[in-house]
Amino acid sequence: MPASIENITADCKVCSIPIEAKKELCSICITQKLTRGKWTLVIIWLLRDGEKRFSQLNKEIPQIKQGPLTLQLKELVNVGLISRKAYNEIPPKVEYSLTPKGREFLQVMQAMDVWGKGYFSEVLKPNMGL
Repeated sequence: MPASIENITADCKVCSIPIEAKKELCSICITQKLTRGKWTLVIIWLLRDGEKRFSQLNKEIPQIKQGPLTLQLKELVNVGLISRKAYNEIPPKVEYSLTPKGREFLQVMQAMDVWGKGYFSEVLKPNMGL
């Protein structure tokens, strides 16, 4: 089921986590639901420096096919982390950029970047023989 505010709200309403635990876990669960797409975090990170066209994102993520990229972008628009601006011209021109909530999420991404670099240098790099 694609991510949307309605789907996330519906999931939360029927969540079976005990009410005591919900107070502590709901925020983490919601964040996980908003960012669960395979390419979601990569797309957000690539948009940190400004707007990009679909073709730019497709080139910067060579492993992704057009269909999954389209789906991930729609989901990110639906949950309010990115915006989509379509221009009335031929050929069609569409640009994606972070919304204020998406830019706010960059703080989380920056913390993940720092943590990931530390993990790589302390744990992965030595085991890779680098």
